Amino acid sequence: MQRRQLLHAATRLALLGGGAFMLQQAQAQPSYTVTAEQMREALAKKFPRRYKAGGFLALDMQAPALRLLPKENRLGADIQLEASGPALPDRHAGVFDLDFALRYEASDQSIRAHQLKVNTLRFSGMPPRQAELLTAYGPVLAEQALRDVVLHQLRPQDLMLADGLGLEPGTITVTARGLVVGFVNKPAR
Repeated sequence: MQRRQLLHAATRLALLGGGAFMLQQAQAQPSYTVTAEQMREALAKKFPRRYKAGGFLALDMQAPALRLLPKENRLGADIQLEASGPALPDRHAGVFDLDFALRYEASDQSIRAHQLKVNTLRFSGMPPRQAELLTAYGPVLAEQALRDVVLHQLRPQDLMLADGLGLEPGTITVTARGLVVGFVNKPAR
């Protein structure tokens, strides 16, 4: 009887130890971190940008000033811009405030902006008629400026360990320091 109890206790201990090992393994899955500075550098290469609405309006946008929004798991951005064109008698400086989610694009191993939401568009000293025009077209142009913009490009060596373990980028989490890309199992093929 004592032998049976001892064997049962040893089995339970082994199972508990194995469970703890599995928990440690799950917590130790590889991840990849992208700093806010790396994203700023990537955006600086893609801006300034000019977007036109027909032949009557153009927006010249500077590189976005990024904000990390961990609670919303999104990034925020302020984009300084100048509006000009035949519809406006003068050049007007303004700023877009927007936020967006992130997605991983496997075809080129990039992290991209998506699900953009324009919060505000502000211009100082603009006549109401022109402000109305920009309110109508500005958010569409801002979306074009950042839709699918690449915030970071992963290199093959960044994915080597995960690939060897049969993993691929999955979740993207915004933290106070940047992004953490979590890995998930590759689908069976």
